[in-house]
Amino acid sequence: MWIEFAIFYGLYAVGSLLFGHFGERTPPARKLAKLAVFSALNALVYRVFGRPWSLLWLALPVAAVAYIHAIWLPKHGVNGLTGEPRERYYALRGWSARS
Repeated sequence: MWIEFAIFYGLYAVGSLLFGHFGERTPPARKLAKLAVFSALNALVYRVFGRPWSLLWLALPVAAVAYIHAIWLPKHGVNGLTGEPRERYYALRGWSARS
């Protein structure tokens, strides 16, 4: 199971470093809760179904993020790579335009 956790935490660390500025207004408690829930689900999937399904479970969020950034955001008028225009991106996230 250590392989799955190493992959998961590696993806999480790289994602946080490279794309953390897109979640600048997300409360830290929500970020920690997300990390805990996905870690627990990863462990549960590994214990119940085994390694192949656990690795598939890790691929599903990557596929979801690719869909959101390549299809859903552009459909709503937001660049999937830059998050611009910021006002529209903030509106999709439910944040006010002003900080």
